[in-house]
Amino acid sequence: MHTAVLLHEAVDALAIKPDGIYVDGTFGRGGHSRLILEQLGKNGRLIAFDQDPSAFEAGQALEDERFHMIHGSFSTMQEILRQLDVDRVDGILLDLGISSPQLEEARRGFSFRLDGPLDMRMDTSQGPTAAEWLASAPETHLEEVIRNYGEERFAKQVARAIVAARGRQPIVTTHQLASIVASTVRSRGREDKQNPATRTFQAIRIYLNQELEKLSLALPKCVEMLNAGGRLVVISFHSLEDRTVKRFMRELADSDRLPKELPLREKEVQLLSRQKLRLIGKAVRPDTKEVAGNPRARSAIMRVAERINTT
Repeated sequence: MHTAVLLHEAVDALAIKPDGIYVDGTFGRGGHSRLILEQLGKNGRLIAFDQDPSAFEAGQALEDERFHMIHGSFSTMQEILRQLDVDRVDGILLDLGISSPQLEEARRGFSFRLDGPLDMRMDTSQGPTAAEWLASAPETHLEEVIRNYGEERFAKQVARAIVAARGRQPIVTTHQLASIVASTVRSRGREDKQNPATRTFQAIRIYLNQELEKLSLALPKCVEMLNAGGRLVVISFHSLEDRTVKRFMRELADSDRLPKELPLREKEVQLLSRQKLRLIGKAVRPDTKEVAGNPRARSAIMRVAERINTT
């Protein structure tokens, strides 16, 4: 079972209106969606997205007239919603983490703890697998991906080791790749307690699924779709995601700093500025109780912003 991280905090941050329209951009196994539906009235509406076929199947099993499940990435949200005659919504939730079922299914290839085929695709119906990409990617490209998306300081050495290993035999399983990385990184004295393969697996997964690109594409669209007073809630699980969200929200929450002495009311200031968001509270992290019950929550960080100007 997948335990939704910051479940009540995230749904509370949406400030649900009983008759509002909401989007769960990453359904997973539906923890956030079910709680949103509990707070919606009979005229409320929830539209959920997930590109993972298993998550989509789980969403289809949720029987509720107010709920609509879409198989696809949240980066296509605006286009899909328009097809459903929805131009504006009252809240959007993006839970960017990888789910427990994805990690615990060996055949998905996300985990270095379980031996399985090197797949790593969120949507298993399209795109190259990790094994296919590793078989042909140039060493310089491997190094670039591992460094930029995994923040691995031994990226050059890991890339060189992968190229050498694939020259002897194809790299097709998670344990093969984890062993190659471990022998390379450990020999250079990694001091932290993190598994030496963590950063490389993260980098390949992020790259293959275009996670940061899809996030950067989706964030402006989310703001465009929000009604005034609508909330955007984003839960990130690593620094690259959170950095993207933090910068985006801050840029749109930064007013043009018009002189205070101008005889303008607040609404007039908003009309004259490009400010579109108001930051809601500080970044939220799981408390010690949640982390104890769900260790995968320890890296989560939630940021919330409210649309203030739809002109």
